[in-house]
Amino acid sequence: MISHPRSQHCKSHRKMAQQSVTVLTLLVCVLWCAFAAAAGSPADEAIFNVGSYGAHADGQTDDSNAFLKAWEAACAASGKVKIQIPGGTYKLGPIVFKGPCPNVASLTVVHRGKILASTNLDKFDTDAWVTFYGVKGLRLSGGGTFDGQGAAAWDQNSCSKTKHCKALPVSVKFIHTNDTIVKKINSVNPKFFHMAVIGANKFRASDLKLEAPDESPNTDGIHIEASSDVKITNTSIHTGDDCISIGHGSTDILIARIECGPGHGLSIGSLGKYNYEKDVRGLVIRDSNITGTTNGVRIKTWENSPVSTVATNITFQNIQMTNVSNPIIIDQSYCPFANCGSKEPSKVKLSNINFIGIRGTSATPVGVTLICSKGYPCQNVNMQSVHLKYINGSEVTAVCANVSPSYSGTVIPKTCTAPSSANA
Repeated sequence: MISHPRSQHCKSHRKMAQQSVTVLTLLVCVLWCAFAAAAGSPADEAIFNVGSYGAHADGQTDDSNAFLKAWEAACAASGKVKIQIPGGTYKLGPIVFKGPCPNVASLTVVHRGKILASTNLDKFDTDAWVTFYGVKGLRLSGGGTFDGQGAAAWDQNSCSKTKHCKALPVSVKFIHTNDTIVKKINSVNPKFFHMAVIGANKFRASDLKLEAPDESPNTDGIHIEASSDVKITNTSIHTGDDCISIGHGSTDILIARIECGPGHGLSIGSLGKYNYEKDVRGLVIRDSNITGTTNGVRIKTWENSPVSTVATNITFQNIQMTNVSNPIIIDQSYCPFANCGSKEPSKVKLSNINFIGIRGTSATPVGVTLICSKGYPCQNVNMQSVHLKYINGSEVTAVCANVSPSYSGTVIPKTCTAPSSANA
């Protein structure tokens, strides 16, 4: 049988078309695989769900073992890994998620549930509830909540009454972590601090919501200590102590776009309490709103510091105060107790302190308090474009000791008077 030439021609075209489709398909696959490898495709991410390791999520059963097993499996994996905490209510005792995870490129914890702390203080032999220790590349997100159930323990807190005390556990603590991102996480009613960042490098936190009653003792929002390259932004903190406190040994810290109040304000310190403390350098607190707090922006150092340290290059900028007691305060005779047993001057040397664009209303007649150390007077304290009014509309006053601030722009109040009893 003789094939028609047109039929052979059509078959040839069909074959060529099929080959073209095959080549195009292969090309698309190659390009997609290359793109996925470069972008870090989710398909390359190992998933570890706490439910697969026995978590009950009933709010009654202690799920600590299940969480630890999921962490250990993820930490032993390689590449990019993700731990999933689905919606539900979990109960945990004190727990440490420990690194390093040597073969893990990044470790993401997606927390979408509610985690309850144990109310049995006998279970806590450390000063933290949930600890991330020695982890590199941690990503914590998901919109979930850590509930410290602190109301059951606050009456056992003696740290608000005496200098020598045993601290209750911090809700979430990051110790010696590197390259950490915490985003869209909530904390309520911690027994002590909501969060603590200790000995960390390159720590980023944003879009957090931290809440506790204004009468809850020592419930600092975020405490930063001995850490470098830390940025806390776009965060709402309503609590019973400092919204953010920055302790010794901290360098290159940025705090921005914070909603603070109630609470004790945004604080540097307290500094000068312990003999192992290191210098503080390069802190910026800016673009924030403080409402109804007992202090505004504050630097506090203990009297009779055991060692001499430096706190320098500190800027508070563009802060709106609303009904805030003590909007601007340097207190170098800090003592939160009835008697600290000494009147020796603080040995923390403060210098290059800038208050820029601080404005709003003061709940106290004294809007600016700059009480520096008699032993080490403050150096280079600058007030620029500061405008504070008393809540009844009258002018506020300023009180200064052992400091000669400089002024630029419109500054109200501008005249500093000596305190009635300067004991710094």
